Amino acid sequence: MSTCLVLGASGQIGRHLVPALLGDGHEVVALSRVARPSRHPRVRWLQGDVHASPPDLPRLDAIFSLGPLDGLAAWLDAAGIDGAHRLVAFGSQSVLSKRDSDDPDERALAHRLGDAERALAAVARARSLAWTLFRPTLIYGSGLDRSLSPLARFGRRWRVFPLLPAASGLRQPVHAADLARACRDAWTSADSHGATYALGGGERLTFATMLGRVQASLGVRSVGVPLPLAGVHTAARLLRMASLPAPSIAAIHRLRADLVADDDDARGDFGWRPRAFSPTASDWRAAATVEY
Repeated sequence: MSTCLVLGASGQIGRHLVPALLGDGHEVVALSRVARPSRHPRVRWLQGDVHASPPDLPRLDAIFSLGPLDGLAAWLDAAGIDGAHRLVAFGSQSVLSKRDSDDPDERALAHRLGDAERALAAVARARSLAWTLFRPTLIYGSGLDRSLSPLARFGRRWRVFPLLPAASGLRQPVHAADLARACRDAWTSADSHGATYALGGGERLTFATMLGRVQASLGVRSVGVPLPLAGVHTAARLLRMASLPAPSIAAIHRLRADLVADDDDARGDFGWRPRAFSPTASDWRAAATVEY
């Protein structure tokens, strides 16, 4: 039995990883910004985050960082994490897809992600820490994502669903449960030490087709409303004028760009075999509380 620290234990990947680790017989130490009661005898919640001083930690065998990379390297260094531990951390494909964006905020995000990746690699080398970094594509499956789940909830509530027939860019949505399994598989794979992997789902499909499958998964009858991309531009401008959340112009332009992952290395090194995109209504519902 091992003791695993999970950063982001209540997030979309954590809600699949923690139960899986418990099912394997491990103990879990979970870090949360707010105090949480433990609902499982082998789960211990600690309060804190990677932008604060580390709390007192027990002996650990593995660390899974499921949240943002910002601050992680300095936190690991301050916590004394070294070669006696194994680290699996998540970055984002945005480090590449937004690097040359027309939107300065997106370029800044890509720059921060790149800095965080380099800082993590430097700390790992200095402390002889075996680490693996994942860059997933579009994540779904826990009802907590900010892309497909809000659209699904809108469709279920109002019984209409926006469709974008001209959105021809390829997407490779990846289920959070598959990413949780990747954490466990990479943990025990020596081939993944010091490696960065792009992780996408088991199917590449156009953005338009992806939306159609989301609509089909709602579990209620809904009317699909085809929208031209020019109409999406207009709607986004109106939302911004009203100080409401709206997609950026760069994000709308990417609807015709391919955002997929070359995950052959992950398939060879630790057996990455993600599912095709066949969502169900449960993939868009988030549990109010975690049961661990």
